[in-house]
Amino acid sequence: MNTHKIETTLTENGKLLIDNIPFKKGESVEVIIIKQSAKSCDFNQYPLAGKVIKYDKPLEPATNIEDWESLK
Repeated sequence: MNTHKIETTLTENGKLLIDNIPFKKGESVEVIIIKQSAKSCDFNQYPLAGKVIKYDKPLEPATNIEDWESLK
């Protein structure tokens, strides 16, 4: 399946105009229209957007050195 995503805004009279799509004249295409909301667009793609991230000891190892397999 060859897909192409375009984001656009409806005109005042509710018409949708899509230019420069990468398909040839006469090809059959399927059009699916999904209303976007600001939250679903940004936060689905970047789930940590807007979250506070704090590193208590960023240079310390994540586990105890005694637990490292490579040192045994």
